[in-house]
Amino acid sequence: MNPPLFTQFIAVLLLPLAALHAADTIPAAKPNFVIILVDDMGYGDIGPFGSKKNRTPNLDKMASEGMKLTSFYAAPLCTASRSQIMTGCYAKRVSMPAVLYPAQPIGLSHKEKTIAELLKPQGYATMCIGKWHLGDQPEFLPTRRGFDHYVGLPYSNDMGGMKKGKGKGSPPLPLLKDEKVVEAPAIQDKLEVLYTDEAVKFITANKDRPFFLYMPHTAVHKPYNPGLQFKGKSANGEYGDWVEEVDWSVGRILNTLRELKLDKNTLVLFTSDNGGVEGGGASNGTLRGFKSQTWEGGMREPTLVWWPGTIAAGTSSDALMGEIDVLPTLVALAGRKVPADRKIDGLDIWPVLSGASEESPHEALFYFKKGVGPIEGVRSGPWKLLNEELYNLDSDTGETRNVADKNPEVVKKLKALIAKMDTDLENGGIRPHDTVNKAKPLTMDGREYD
Repeated sequence: MNPPLFTQFIAVLLLPLAALHAADTIPAAKPNFVIILVDDMGYGDIGPFGSKKNRTPNLDKMASEGMKLTSFYAAPLCTASRSQIMTGCYAKRVSMPAVLYPAQPIGLSHKEKTIAELLKPQGYATMCIGKWHLGDQPEFLPTRRGFDHYVGLPYSNDMGGMKKGKGKGSPPLPLLKDEKVVEAPAIQDKLEVLYTDEAVKFITANKDRPFFLYMPHTAVHKPYNPGLQFKGKSANGEYGDWVEEVDWSVGRILNTLRELKLDKNTLVLFTSDNGGVEGGGASNGTLRGFKSQTWEGGMREPTLVWWPGTIAAGTSSDALMGEIDVLPTLVALAGRKVPADRKIDGLDIWPVLSGASEESPHEALFYFKKGVGPIEGVRSGPWKLLNEELYNLDSDTGETRNVADKNPEVVKKLKALIAKMDTDLENGGIRPHDTVNKAKPLTMDGREYD
């Protein structure tokens, strides 16, 4: 039966009012942005996501003052994940590998527009602090991809002094300031303090203008190197010690924003690049699988978003979101539009973060093997199809019950979504990475490492 004419009339009247309400949630002034990305942290490794071993009082407070995102997805490996944050695209679309090694001749294309490159024309100061891992040659470093300054390691902390790999072999682990190696090997148990000091300096120096701080931590990737003030202090070995040092770092950054009275105009996002590693102290909670896998434990991340006075305190969202959404969301909040000359996979999730909507803007998110290979799965609403097996993640987060036989229509729909994405990628939807000739390892003294 059709609704009465009067009811239809009222509904039409309310539509523009709802749109106005959503528009009212977008701040007038350009906000600051801080993206904190932890390396290899498991879904269950912080208090807001159920950890009982690791003490995370600052992240607990961040969750109580902000929003917890319980269905926020990354890629299952390092480089793929970071390329998705920077470009708003699946790693396969921008031809980035799962993991880059020292002195490989490839890196993120200069034709892609990173978050930093899109924010700079809006007057933003930009800085990257931590593990870059999108190419270690000078042509690929953060300072060539929109960041004013960079301090950190160009790749993972286990790649120093490698004898073999996909590059030429690697020198002692290099610490960079902008494009210069200033320490080799980097003193790893001092990195968290160094990174945090640099973050505080950057925020303080730019307190009177909009800024974007991207802080991809070296922690908590193996080998574990907690600082001396945290070593041996947790109930979860060196891994737990380093998780607790990351929590300290987050607390210092949030306190700096409060002290400078910037908290009411700063969005802070905390997440991980992929799931925790099997063994060694990481926990993915009730989720199945680990880093490098397309089970939930490899790709669903513990994520918090904080903006006092704008994002409602103590809230939670299970809407389908991911790191590909970071770029379009921040760019929209800064008053810009994403590039229209290329496909961007991410969508603006601000209506969900602001509380104007409870629904994900995504029809589906995809699970690529190792982040860059064939599509192994898709999630749409509560349903996840992975290698022909179907799971209802609302009732089975641990992916223990294959219900494909009982839901053939759901399987058919999800297979159609995969086929549509495959067609898009195969028909010119994949863009090339950049390549350089004669790639060389980053050193302080110019020596070759073969």
